[in-house]
Amino acid sequence: MAALKTVTLSDGTVLPALGQGTWFVGDDPWRRDAEIATLREGIDLGLTLVDTAEMYGDGRSEDLVGEAIAPVRDRVYLVDKVLPCNASRRGTVQACERSLEVLGTDWIDLYLLHWPGSHPVEETVEGFEELIRRGLIGAWGISNFDADALDRFPSAPAVNQVLYNPSRRGPEFDLFPAQARLSSPVKTMAYSPIEQGRLLDDPTLGDIAEERGVSVAQVLLAWAIRSGDVIAIPKASTVEHVRDNAAAAGLELSAAELGRIDAAFPAPTRKVPLEML
Repeated sequence: MAALKTVTLSDGTVLPALGQGTWFVGDDPWRRDAEIATLREGIDLGLTLVDTAEMYGDGRSEDLVGEAIAPVRDRVYLVDKVLPCNASRRGTVQACERSLEVLGTDWIDLYLLHWPGSHPVEETVEGFEELIRRGLIGAWGISNFDADALDRFPSAPAVNQVLYNPSRRGPEFDLFPAQARLSSPVKTMAYSPIEQGRLLDDPTLGDIAEERGVSVAQVLLAWAIRSGDVIAIPKASTVEHVRDNAAAAGLELSAAELGRIDAAFPAPTRKVPLEML
């Protein structure tokens, strides 16, 4: 398998451009062993960034992720998220402490504010900074924040996790440029890069995949990480699925192929409100 592409955060942290998402993972107890095996296989293949959230299954995802990564914790870059309703200064700290207990680990590498809420972001960042001082998190970031919200933060987040795939290209118009202009540029983490499977039957993507002898999912992942500034976090349900995802690391789409995707899914020419799933 080709070496994984990487993305470098503004603090110098180097991360794989492909990680593993865990939305809905842990919800079915009958699938627990398979889901743990899938996460561990992905880590062995280099997909060492694992993303979860306190919201996912009311902690069931965190519980499963914690068990899956326990034997290889030092190899994993763990991303977790605090719910906006918990994101006061004190609430942020308490939510992180709860998540650490469920995960069974001593630290979270990157802790995100899941989406904008009612608590002032200055308070949330104060909570993040306390957690950093205590060694409970390594860095902080945000999720589902649009370009006009970036200047609300007293300092730049490490990443912004947003919905991004060929059918959801709105961030390209203003969010990505705004993140790049900051003194500490913000990288993007793309969730649902396959649009929860809804793009797998697209004829243009299917034709490109057939011509290249790869899966449509691999085409979509290669498209998502093409710029070098985006980390894609697809979810895999089986060992075979995560192997397919990891193989996208070696796929480079040609200019002609990217042009065909642009024709089928045009880039935005005006501001599009940030979409969420």
